[in-house]
Amino acid sequence: MDAKFENLEKMMLIWNSSDAAEIERLTKEALEHNAHFVDPTHNIIGHDAFVAMVHRTHKRIPGATYSHASEIDMQNNFCRYHWKIDLDGKRLMDGFDVTEINDAGKVVKVMGFFWLLERDG
Repeated sequence: MDAKFENLEKMMLIWNSSDAAEIERLTKEALEHNAHFVDPTHNIIGHDAFVAMVHRTHKRIPGATYSHASEIDMQNNFCRYHWKIDLDGKRLMDGFDVTEINDAGKVVKVMGFFWLLERDG
């Protein structure tokens, strides 16, 4: 994995961890203190809000596995990639993120979209 994507990989590790201390540590390493995370069900800012969101999601979908479903494409500190959530070998959800990282590689903003866009015609 390219070093510039290291913190995007750490974000995936956060979603797959069940250890509260590891989630906290990885969040501090990967995200700026005032990182903004927005998707159809969340609009939060900061480490504490992010960690709380991860724990709430883990309680709603225990045992789910989160992973990248595409390569990471980057231009001008903006990254885009597909992700997926699986549970017991079955796909629960596909999605797409556009993530902004700063020059140090820390995550500044995540804009998450649920499901994949279908193309007409």
